Amino acid sequence: MTILSKGANLPVGASSVRAVLGWSAGPGVPEVDASALLLTRSGRVRSDGDFVFYNQPRHASGAVRHIGKRPGADAVDVDLAALEPEIERVVLCASADGGSFGQVPGLHLRLLDSVSEAELARFDMAADTETAYLSGEFYRRAGAWKFRAVGQGYASGLAGLATDFGITVDEGPPPPVVAPAPVPAPVPALTPRPLRASGPEPAVPVRLVKGEERLPPEMRERLSLRKRQVAVSLTKSGATGVSARVVLVLDASGSMSTLYARGTVAGVVERMAAVAAQLDDDGEMQAWTFATHPARLPDLTIAELPEWLRLHVRVGRMSLFGRNKPDKTLLPGQVDMRDVGFQNEEQRVIAEVRAYVRDHPVPAPTLVLFFSDGGVYRNDEIERELRAAVEEPVFWQFVGLGRAGFGVLERFDTMPGRRVDNVGFFAVDDIDRISDPELYDRLLSEFPSWMRAARQAGILR
Repeated sequence: MTILSKGANLPVGASSVRAVLGWSAGPGVPEVDASALLLTRSGRVRSDGDFVFYNQPRHASGAVRHIGKRPGADAVDVDLAALEPEIERVVLCASADGGSFGQVPGLHLRLLDSVSEAELARFDMAADTETAYLSGEFYRRAGAWKFRAVGQGYASGLAGLATDFGITVDEGPPPPVVAPAPVPAPVPALTPRPLRASGPEPAVPVRLVKGEERLPPEMRERLSLRKRQVAVSLTKSGATGVSARVVLVLDASGSMSTLYARGTVAGVVERMAAVAAQLDDDGEMQAWTFATHPARLPDLTIAELPEWLRLHVRVGRMSLFGRNKPDKTLLPGQVDMRDVGFQNEEQRVIAEVRAYVRDHPVPAPTLVLFFSDGGVYRNDEIERELRAAVEEPVFWQFVGLGRAGFGVLERFDTMPGRRVDNVGFFAVDDIDRISDPELYDRLLSEFPSWMRAARQAGILR
């Protein structure tokens, strides 16, 4: 074992290392939490998803994990061999809640080989009034990994430390919500996208939905054109006039922040509202959002579409402090996105939607439209949920936004051992650039064939 002093470094031969932050726990000693930041060559994170801590304990790549705390110790596992090539540094941080690190006796960091549990190095640290601390960092040098003992405190707390590395931190209540405008701001994605299929449209039945006459004129026109295109896509698949309950599931994990900010998710919701308006007898759509935890959103009705977009199309939020404090700015019906969290746990929302369908049976089949930008890592749990759902009157249509890893979802079409194929999946690099005819054709291509197979199997009546 090597004893390190501040500023010292050493090569790291182990492919996977456990960094154990230790101290002497006791009365009056602040609560201490370990965390880690994954940094690129620029010295900053790529997104808030590159921050691993107690509210986001696993990086999407699986390479860095917050193990959990016991009295006097908290640990982070770093699989150096599994880190993505663009990650140049992994910074080990800590925060003190209820005091400063000067009140934390015996503060030290131990590096262990995660496989053999052999102790590689120890770094004893001292602090003063700081409430956040940078203990050390792993860094690439000439294709190999090294560790540097840093021992630097931050008087501005973990929020200040994280912000310096590019993290967007929610320490307290967000700014006041601006009074709603009658019509939401235009979604940038809507302008370049063609709304009408080229060539003559076949005569197809288009449903009129209660309340659509109350929509703003431009939104009403888009809805009308899109309902017709949904009907055309269904007709192509031999499912003219079919009815279904439509459920929408939206990924709200940290990596989705950009898609929410630029209006892509709002555009997706508006386009999916046309699917519900055409398929569902009452035009309503049940909806969930999810990240670490799932949350049921209010049902989306066509008449309330502009307000629903304004109130409920929101990304998950990272809360470093005040974990139990209520958000006083929430409007009626809004979910506290701090409770939703920041990382991907698809299996939880799948289980919750399955339970809802079982508890609220309807004569028509259920079509789940599930949008995510990937980072799927709970492959075994997701597979168990979807295999168990084979005997249920539900078709799961997953849409991948971007080029991230989608794990088991990509393999379901060819996965054996199911009576019927109850899962569809496709990914698009930029859904804003996909025309409505192409999107609806791809979205609805497998649903009719599943219905036919499910009826033959006795799953559907």
